Amino acid sequence: MSKVPPCFPDKHLNGNLLGLTTSATLAIQQKCRDLSAEGKQIFRLGLGQSPFPVPDPVVKALQENAHQKDYLPVKGLPELRQVLAEQHKRSFGIDCSINDILVGPGSKELMFILQLVYDGEIMIPMPAWVSYLPQARIIGRRVNTIMTSFANQWKVTPDQLEAICRQDPGRARLLILNYPCNPTGQTYTADELEALTSIFRTYKILVLSDEIYAKLSFANAHSSLVTLYPEGTIYSGGLSKWCGAGGWRLGFFVVPECASWLSEAMATVASETYTSTSAPIQYAAISAFRPSPEIDSYVERCRNVLAQLSRVLMDMLRVLDSDIHAPQGGFYVFPDFGNFREPLARMGILTSKELCRRLLEDTGVAILPGSDFGQNEKELSARLAFVDFNGRELLDNYPEDDKVDEAFIGTHCGKTIEAFRRVVDWLASL
Repeated sequence: MSKVPPCFPDKHLNGNLLGLTTSATLAIQQKCRDLSAEGKQIFRLGLGQSPFPVPDPVVKALQENAHQKDYLPVKGLPELRQVLAEQHKRSFGIDCSINDILVGPGSKELMFILQLVYDGEIMIPMPAWVSYLPQARIIGRRVNTIMTSFANQWKVTPDQLEAICRQDPGRARLLILNYPCNPTGQTYTADELEALTSIFRTYKILVLSDEIYAKLSFANAHSSLVTLYPEGTIYSGGLSKWCGAGGWRLGFFVVPECASWLSEAMATVASETYTSTSAPIQYAAISAFRPSPEIDSYVERCRNVLAQLSRVLMDMLRVLDSDIHAPQGGFYVFPDFGNFREPLARMGILTSKELCRRLLEDTGVAILPGSDFGQNEKELSARLAFVDFNGRELLDNYPEDDKVDEAFIGTHCGKTIEAFRRVVDWLASL
């Protein structure tokens, strides 16, 4: 009987990966699947996946283009990039060429490649989406995390940027700015962006403006940095959040013409990695970004539902007297339950991660700890994604008069409301 050979190869792992684990949002989704498979009732407020269906015209376009099989240009299908360029002009009054646009398999991949090719310091305001910082660490990029505060609605201030940049005025810097923000639900006003722009220009800061939730701004009055700082802003968008198509994996960048060296470098890396984005998805995306009353109505209805649902949920959360800003867009709320520190400590709960673990065990509600978004683990903050409802059923029953009231929300978003009720009751009972 032959002996089993020793394990091979030896473990030789890139040091940049040490300490990193699966993305928190994907890990919580898998945890929910596993618990559900065990027969447990789980409320999924962890992964920020749109609950709404992909609009029917876009689905139809995908069906009609399922036969498309060719490798497309690395920067993306020219017809799609032309539509995106036209949208950019309509939205911001700024001309751009299709050569300024890169289409990728999700904006997440494009962000990774941007950090790879850009030679400079990365600045990330915290709390921030779970993947910005790990991407930079995987690449080995220098990162300057900027801790924002509840008092400033979790927004970076000009003074914070000035304090960093004046220490080394000539350093090349890339700031990642996300608004409406994942995880806080907050966004920037035009005046706030204008104040930041003066710092950007003084220190020649390149900004990645991640506006993936722009169309879900509740006031429908989203202000973009692109209009104020076009020469230094990379605009990031996609299909995942406003179009309900996260799994389709299509995102895009609009890079300023004066930074063509950057888009060309990104295209070079793309050509040696993912080659091109799925052909059928790109053809279908044309119908999503082309002017369409049907698409506009879809977006408005989704936005109205999320805005009203957020108001209902905020009314529930306010009884806790915790530090919570009402969301201004997207589908997240980011409370700090620090006022429950003493009773939680008596239960042995000292960190946000322990808080979320115990909450899941006791109530079946899955949320993510603030530490996953860059907050100190001793802070008792958490992100709750109010997305656990049937968006298709809701839109099929959407009121003809467009009046989305509390009764309608209660009828069609009951599972999300029940999840928040369990969180509130659990904390209030401590």
